Amino acid sequence: MESEERPAKMRKLEHSVEDEHADIADAGLLDGLESAENTETPDQAADGEDAAPKLSKNQLKKQKRLERWEAGREDRKIKRKEKTKAKKERKREAWQESRANGEEPQTLQTKAPRRGEPPGTQVPISVIFDCDFEDLMFDNELKSLGLQITRCYSDNRKAPFRCHLAVSSFGGKLKERFDGILAKQYTSWKGFRFFEEDFVHAADQAKEWMKGGIVAGALKTGEDVNGEQETDHQNAEEEGEVVYLSAESDVTLERLKPNSTYIIGGLVDKNRHKGLCYKRAMNRGVKTAKLPIGEFLQMKSRQVLVTNHVLEIMLKWLEFGDWGKAFMGVIPKRKGGVLKSEAQDGDEEEEETPGRDVEEFSTLEEVDQPLNHGHEYVAGDEARPTHTG
Repeated sequence: MESEERPAKMRKLEHSVEDEHADIADAGLLDGLESAENTETPDQAADGEDAAPKLSKNQLKKQKRLERWEAGREDRKIKRKEKTKAKKERKREAWQESRANGEEPQTLQTKAPRRGEPPGTQVPISVIFDCDFEDLMFDNELKSLGLQITRCYSDNRKAPFRCHLAVSSFGGKLKERFDGILAKQYTSWKGFRFFEEDFVHAADQAKEWMKGGIVAGALKTGEDVNGEQETDHQNAEEEGEVVYLSAESDVTLERLKPNSTYIIGGLVDKNRHKGLCYKRAMNRGVKTAKLPIGEFLQMKSRQVLVTNHVLEIMLKWLEFGDWGKAFMGVIPKRKGGVLKSEAQDGDEEEEETPGRDVEEFSTLEEVDQPLNHGHEYVAGDEARPTHTG
């Protein structure tokens, strides 16, 4: 009878949502659940104003590749040490074997010979690369700028007449690249200085570097405004000037002057920011000038060169004292640069022999020269070393 009056107690099969949350709260996991519920999906995050921009597949691949490269840095370092150690051990064994056989062993060299002073003459000229444009460049353009600065150091070191070089506004991603991927090699560069301050501060410091410099090369053969030959003493005592090179300037640079500092804009922007360096110089009260490309060359493309080519042209002028020769020795052939004197002679010949066919040219490059779009008289947009603005 009791079993009929009192139904049997049924087992609870399902938990309510409140019970689940209570159990989780007891286990200390409710906070994690709430954070998971509030997590936005990628589509929801994209709709938000502060959401980070999505990366493309190529960017993700590059990022992962860079992470793998950085992760394997120590392993590569260890392998290089082991390889160097094994090479030295093989040389030592070969030396001992030749000595045991009675042969005259070669001198065992354990250390690489130290580099001496670079060849050439240090002249009282300073060139400063103004690198205060990081916010205006993409990562690949910053990489290109770093390569150009490295090439500048190499070209200056090998030149017959060397300048004092410096980088101003050195910091941010450019410094990270030089410290990381380039392993701080710049700290051992001779005749090359790096400043966190702007180009005005670096130009003021350059006055001390150039004191007592040797006036040589084209600097030694300059003429004064009266057409009289200047003496070495006059050249050495010349105060010099600070000039920011810019294609927008109304002043043409006729020659380099002793004890002077020339500033090149370190901007790789594919000509997105025209006249930026000129405005920057005018705001700081610094003189501006442009290289005399238009006076000496007739070009099929725009007068756009990268940073290291601007420096190389200046080094060639110090060597030859001839702008035309300097331009032709540096400017890439693909730009179709021809000395104006030679171009006039060519026009006269063409008038005498009209109707020339394409087959008469030695290469197709002489017929159709590709254009290079970069920033005038600034770093340019080529990753490998191609005047400044």
